[in-house]
Amino acid sequence: MAKTARTTTGELQSLVGQQVGVSKWFEVSQARIDAFADCTEDRQFIHVDPDAAQATPFGGTIAHGFLTLSLASAMSYDAVPPLEGVSMGINYGFDRLRFLAPVRAGSRVRGRFRLLSAEDRGAGRWLLKHEITVEIEGDDKPALIAEWLGMQVIAD
Repeated sequence: MAKTARTTTGELQSLVGQQVGVSKWFEVSQARIDAFADCTEDRQFIHVDPDAAQATPFGGTIAHGFLTLSLASAMSYDAVPPLEGVSMGINYGFDRLRFLAPVRAGSRVRGRFRLLSAEDRGAGRWLLKHEITVEIEGDDKPALIAEWLGMQVIAD
């Protein structure tokens, strides 16, 4: 499905089980990791101290799992065609989330989205569940896989 396309509520059920988009690559630089550490006050050495992290099995600094997860919003905006008539989308949470592989500083990641379900909740609200797989460029194992819930509110 092209990024510029819009999806109608009538099309949602036919898209269940389908891949609906793949985002561009996002760089996970050391500067981005450091900024996330400052924002969240999680300054564990494996994220922010390249010298100390060199001695770990990772061989250098890695992104916070929650940093990788937080990029899902930007990935979604880039990859998932918007639902026609939506006035706002609300993060509704996760049913499942697994961090599978570390994202090393300097790596690039992207999100692959598959629509798992679309539930009409009435009053112009649709609960969508997407599986997001965050891939690491050049790695066979993804950084994470999650079932992400989003409430889409259709404007009156």
